Amino acid sequence: MRYSIKAFLKRLFVFTVLFCLILPGYADGQRRITREEYIETYRDIAIEEMRTNGIPASIKLAQGILESGFGNSELATRANNHFGIKCNGWTGRSVLQDDDAKNECFRAYNDPVESWRDHSQFLLTRPWYAPLFKLDPTDYKAWAHGLRRAGYATNPRYAQLLIRVIEENNLSQYDKMAMNMLAELPASPNLRNASSRPARPARTQTVEDFAPVSFEAVRTVQTNNRVKYILARQGDTPERIAEEMSMRAWQIERYNELENGRTIKPGQIVYLQPKRKQAVKAVHVAQPGETMYDISQQHGIRLDQLLSRNNMQEWQQPQPGQKILLKGRAR
Repeated sequence: MRYSIKAFLKRLFVFTVLFCLILPGYADGQRRITREEYIETYRDIAIEEMRTNGIPASIKLAQGILESGFGNSELATRANNHFGIKCNGWTGRSVLQDDDAKNECFRAYNDPVESWRDHSQFLLTRPWYAPLFKLDPTDYKAWAHGLRRAGYATNPRYAQLLIRVIEENNLSQYDKMAMNMLAELPASPNLRNASSRPARPARTQTVEDFAPVSFEAVRTVQTNNRVKYILARQGDTPERIAEEMSMRAWQIERYNELENGRTIKPGQIVYLQPKRKQAVKAVHVAQPGETMYDISQQHGIRLDQLLSRNNMQEWQQPQPGQKILLKGRAR
């Protein structure tokens, strides 16, 4: 089954209005939401977030189901927080609730849609989640294990729980819908001179918030190891990024060491300044399949410096579990 984009956006707006009208009644204990109702209610926003941010719709739905108990948890009903995201520098409203420790601070939202969108930004803006965006967006198993490795949840079986929810409810069908819709989108003009903007207080969504968007949206510039970067989107090339960021293609290639056949992949960190000689963190533990280049990009350190610190040649790659020095030098 395939949605047309126009019909999809209309459904999405209608559901957004229903969130604000109906869900407060649930919070007052009038009735509990079933798993089927939760999926029916949030599948469109999950598809939209996959289209705009590259996070699998199946993963977002499964996380929402697990973290909020289908929208019935105390945190979901009190604070519209469907993903269990704690404050961690949050300047908006918050609530206190017992979790791993007593009276932990959790983010509070005006409505569930804000929670769903903030969850995407939470993953997009934390460097330790950056490896997820190198994965195939339809590979929900890889995403589930990646979230667990990155520390999203403390439960050692978190990946298996996500996969089980996805497969029992056929949530991967929504990944396919999102990918089909992306394939239908026409090319849109590049946006130039994009720059970072300070976070604004959350607001209630309007119909304009659900206008068709693709991976052409305005770039958000972030910093890692005091180096500015953006996250690559589908179809990005050095030339395309350089045009949008008012730079030269050679700068993108040099700062990101795009040589020896390396290319830009969706979700990859793309630095807009030269990387540094050492990282803030002292040691990185190599994960299965990681290369020294991957580690250098993740921590904002030059590849030649990383190799030198660890007495390695460019052709050598780390073994899973190997400790890679990000500062100092191996003896």
